[in-house]
Amino acid sequence: MKFWTCLLLSLLPCWAMALEVGEHVPAWTLLDQFDSAYTLNEDARILLVARDMGGAKLVNAALQGQPKGYLESRQAVFLADIQRMPRLIAKMFALPSMRSYDYRVVLDREGRIAPGYNVADDSVLWLELDHQRVVAQHEFTDAAALKTALEQAKK
Repeated sequence: MKFWTCLLLSLLPCWAMALEVGEHVPAWTLLDQFDSAYTLNEDARILLVARDMGGAKLVNAALQGQPKGYLESRQAVFLADIQRMPRLIAKMFALPSMRSYDYRVVLDREGRIAPGYNVADDSVLWLELDHQRVVAQHEFTDAAALKTALEQAKK
C-alpha cells in the first residue's frame, strides 16, 4: 500500500506540469546563447521546447539553411533545456557552437522553466500561443515535419 501511495504522490507533479489548450503560459525571463535576456511575452505566437539533445537536434535540422531572423519573423521562440549538460561541456563546446546558429536559443540552464512543459525525449513541443494562452499544441519527432510546419506558420 505504501508503494502505491508513494508512486501516486510522485506522479502528481507530472500531471500539474502539462499545459492544456486554453491555459495561460506565465512570462519568464532567461538568457540566450549570447547571454542576452529574453522575456516570453504576448508577442510570441510559437514556443518550441526541447528538453534533451535529440529535440534540440531536430530544431537545428529543421532550421538548416534558413536566414537569420527566420524564427523571429514567425514570432517563434526556441527554449532549450540544458540543465543536465555538464557546465564545463556547455561552456567549452555547446555554447560556442550555438553562437554560430542563425537563430536565438533561449537556454534554461537551471531547469526553472522547461520542466514545466511536458516534452517527450527526442521530440520538440510546439505550443501555439495567442496572448500567452495555449491555442494548440503539437509534438514533432521529425525534422522535415517541423520544417514544414514552420514554413506554413504565418509570417
